[in-house]
Amino acid sequence: MSDSASYKTLNVTVPKPFVYHVQLNRPEKLNAFNETMWKEIGECFTALGDQDDCRVVLLSANGRLFTAGIDFNSMMSLGQTLSEHEDVARRCKILKSLIHKYQDSITSLEKCVKPVISLVHNACIGAGVDLITAADIRYCTEDAVFQVKEVGIGMAADVGTLQRLPRVVGSTSLVNELAFTARKLLASEAKECGLVNRVYKDKESMISEAMKVAEDISRKSPVAVQGTKRSLIYSRDHPVQESLNHIADWNQTMLQSEDFLNATVAEATKSSAPVFAKL
Repeated sequence: MSDSASYKTLNVTVPKPFVYHVQLNRPEKLNAFNETMWKEIGECFTALGDQDDCRVVLLSANGRLFTAGIDFNSMMSLGQTLSEHEDVARRCKILKSLIHKYQDSITSLEKCVKPVISLVHNACIGAGVDLITAADIRYCTEDAVFQVKEVGIGMAADVGTLQRLPRVVGSTSLVNELAFTARKLLASEAKECGLVNRVYKDKESMISEAMKVAEDISRKSPVAVQGTKRSLIYSRDHPVQESLNHIADWNQTMLQSEDFLNATVAEATKSSAPVFAKL
């Protein structure tokens, strides 16, 4: 895994064994998403997915708020690029390629087989909602505010919110309201609708408690945890029987792992939990 010096917009640390902490790190720009951040998020979570020292990832942000969303200076640069082409087909090719690149960046959180816990404080706007809905667990602070802001800037959200948020909160009506109006969703309502499942008084207590959850996950079998994440995401997008077949195919191999044997023996003999090998 590259150290944090490799990233211009992210800070990556290892505060506990097997626990990685990724922080959005453009506080002077309110952690707004520029071209570099889009690129680095994808690179970072792809690398963490392959890193056998990593078993769980915390995702938070440095500075006053989680993220202000899109960096409009970056969008102005895109406008200049498009202006170099008069033909709509050439412009469309550029835009489609860019949209897919940004989509892939967000999807890297799902493709990372390690659980990702997002920790939101203050504002989580636009692209920030795309980002956290691709995470596996979401916590926030009492002052957190969420906003699907894209219609407010004349566009439809196109990198994941409209696809993932309905599955996360389970209310089409609420998602439609948020997406059509760009209104703010406060922390209390975010918990009520299931966007987050824990709300903390402040950022410090949130990170402290999330670290305990991350440590708990990190002590579990990485074979079991990673297989569970794969199955949960597959099952979300497939019918029940296909999902049952998928986990059967997966576990016919993974139940032969030493992790299963060691864990079941420890459970049966009431002995200390085993220390699992890296994966």
